[in-house]
Amino acid sequence: MAEYIGYLASVFIVGGFLLKNLRTIRFINMFGCICFVIYGIFLNDYRDFNQWLWPVIIPNAILAFVQIYYLTSKKEQS
Repeated sequence: MAEYIGYLASVFIVGGFLLKNLRTIRFINMFGCICFVIYGIFLNDYRDFNQWLWPVIIPNAILAFVQIYYLTSKKEQS
C-alpha cells in the first residue's frame, strides 16, 4: 500500500509543474509532500523509527510547512 502512496505523491509533484496558478501549484505540491512523508513512514515497519526513510520524510515535511505558510499568509503573492 505504501508504494501506491509514493506513486500518488509523485503524481501530485509532477502534476504541480503542469499548472500556472501559484496558489494551486503550492496546494498540489503540499499534498505531494504530505504523501511522501506518509510513504517514508509506512514503506517499512512504521513502528521502528530506524526503518523510516528520514531523507524522504525530513525535506518533504519542511516543504509541506513552507507551502502551508505561503498558502495561509496574508501577503499578496506576485
